[in-house]
Amino acid sequence: MTRWRLTIEYDGRPFMGWQRQDHGPSVQQAVEDAVNRMTDEKVTVHGAGRTDAGVHALAMSAHVDIAKKLTAHRLREGLNALVRPQPVSVLGAEPVPDDWHARFSCVGRRYLYRILNRRAPPALDRGRVWHVGSPLDAEAMAQGAAMLVGRHDFTTFRSAHCQSDSPVKTLDRLDVRRKGDEILIEAAARSFLHHQVRSMVGCLALVGRGQWAPDDIKTALDARDRSALGFNAPPNGLHFVEAIYP
Repeated sequence: MTRWRLTIEYDGRPFMGWQRQDHGPSVQQAVEDAVNRMTDEKVTVHGAGRTDAGVHALAMSAHVDIAKKLTAHRLREGLNALVRPQPVSVLGAEPVPDDWHARFSCVGRRYLYRILNRRAPPALDRGRVWHVGSPLDAEAMAQGAAMLVGRHDFTTFRSAHCQSDSPVKTLDRLDVRRKGDEILIEAAARSFLHHQVRSMVGCLALVGRGQWAPDDIKTALDARDRSALGFNAPPNGLHFVEAIYP
């Protein structure tokens, strides 16, 4: 039995999220089905994170245990052939120790949220960015974002369906910058609450529009109350960038 680490890129639009669901397709199920067809083994693919419906991944880390003797090249090429035509690509495969776990060995996760901030709607990036046609003040958004960095009770920015044991998380980074017509928001932490990144981005957009002052982000945080939240940004602008390991 070999434990394989997979690095997976996917377009989240056709899926109900990473995790296997009874009511619709998932990335996890797509990869598991491809492994099953390749090896005739019933497997479970464990991911580093559980992205929501419509959320994309540039490099999701996952692991799977396979009894059949394979090379890394054959595994990667075989999975990419069998997962078609679904928008999933296995970028890499490598053997790892038996105690390595995609989720529990992970010490950090990074997300990128893309806002297309121009009047004209997207053509090429439709479904991969959040289109905001009104002007956004990226500098004011960055001021608000700075108030969320550090160890806090993020109850305000937590989904009612979040299964985390505690709302307290340490946010290592929340950077906001403008690049042409895009506003890019990068978030880094050991782990995130359900909907945390989208909730933070939604509130930062209110700051960018001038509906909130940057200090209102701190007020919402300190409220520790979901009713103090502005709104959740849509999932299509969110991208899982990478999982970090020791």
